[in-house]
Amino acid sequence: MAIANETTNSWSSRPAFLLAAIGGAVGLGNLWRFPYIAGEYGGGGFVIIYLGFVFLLGVPLMAGEMMLGRRGHRSPVNAIAALVRSENANGFWRSIGWLSLLVPFIGLSYYAVVAAWAIDYLGLAASNGFSGFDAASSQSTFGTRIDRPAYQAMLHGLFVAATVWVVARGINKGIEQASKILMPALFGVIIVIVIYGLISADFGAAARFLFSTDFSALTGESFLVALGQALFSLGIGVGLMITYASYMPRDYSLRTSVTVVCIGDTLAAILAGFAIFPIVFASGLDPAEGPGLIFVTLPIAFGNMPGGHIIGTLFFILLLFAAYTSALGMLEPVVAWLEERRPGKRRQMAMVAGAAVWVFGLGSVFSFSFLADFRPLAFIGVDKNFFGIADFTVANVLAPVNALLIALFAGWVVRKIVIDEEFSGDTAGWKTYWRITNRYLAPTALIIVLIDLVIGWKQILQAF
Repeated sequence: MAIANETTNSWSSRPAFLLAAIGGAVGLGNLWRFPYIAGEYGGGGFVIIYLGFVFLLGVPLMAGEMMLGRRGHRSPVNAIAALVRSENANGFWRSIGWLSLLVPFIGLSYYAVVAAWAIDYLGLAASNGFSGFDAASSQSTFGTRIDRPAYQAMLHGLFVAATVWVVARGINKGIEQASKILMPALFGVIIVIVIYGLISADFGAAARFLFSTDFSALTGESFLVALGQALFSLGIGVGLMITYASYMPRDYSLRTSVTVVCIGDTLAAILAGFAIFPIVFASGLDPAEGPGLIFVTLPIAFGNMPGGHIIGTLFFILLLFAAYTSALGMLEPVVAWLEERRPGKRRQMAMVAGAAVWVFGLGSVFSFSFLADFRPLAFIGVDKNFFGIADFTVANVLAPVNALLIALFAGWVVRKIVIDEEFSGDTAGWKTYWRITNRYLAPTALIIVLIDLVIGWKQILQAF
């Protein structure tokens, strides 16, 4: 039997759950990170490797994460604690719950910084502020605008407050209703931009870039980056899926739900490539521009093409929608845990969580102004500002470690009878593949990623 449920929240329908889960997965990892990483690491060959990791490892990994959430039926902290008790497991595994709280908290604090930039650039695009941009003016504008601490702190707070407003309303009246509006709107906007690229930009070059298969351009690093991007994009190990699955009725198929989420997330990433790269190639810009692709490179294109301010406005609306649906999923684990400690005080707890996220996030906001040269970990050879440390720690350390622990716990600790109950409608072949992946394949891949990280750190430290 499942662990007794201590929460009365539940998704009203399967489509509502899927929209929210896809919205949680689809975020800046798809629209901001995926395009420039694909550009840097080999285009089509990288995309194929990425898709392989999404469906061969991501599906069973996410299914395991959702299984733990539905089985525990509480916030990540208390869900994992309940499972540890029911499985008579070592208390060490409770760290999964705490990591599933810490990762979204830190993640949202700096994620909202990029969302604030999207709000700022939405205003610029709508007012035709990119008109006549060249490389120098675009870079100068970006540097100037992020170096406005009070203004950026206000936009950061506005985004966090908007997230709090929805999460405070609960699952059905808040996250569910917002997802029903935002997700169709998000895909509608991205399709409009793709159609524009098909008609007015260099769609053929984008298609060749994304799907040409020159595997000779791939390196070992390409595989590691593809794996990391797959995990980052799907939101595995960040607490979101454990939390959303805790509100999931038992008649929802885990395997089907995860497959739909992975397809939706992947479709958004590919469509993002087809929205961005036709414009980039038509404007003679570099697709491997790096993190500045969205806020430095694309504004040059928007400012120098017909109807650019309209397409630019739509693009930053799209970016903001994607950031917002993910932000809802990152705040919910924190609020769910606080609400369990203060039953009936969800609105107050949402405001407390939001205020804490905003205050902690100010370090990341100011990393691009008066704290730009502040290197908190310089004494151990880490040349990163507060924002860089937060981003690196979440994306490259805490989330992969948590994903590894989730795979090991689900694959080795949770009893077979529990697996059979949770995947009761699935074939024996799927259950075998799921167990092999979570026991062996996923942990091996994640350990390789973490070993590569350690080697990288050793090289950094040896340089000092």
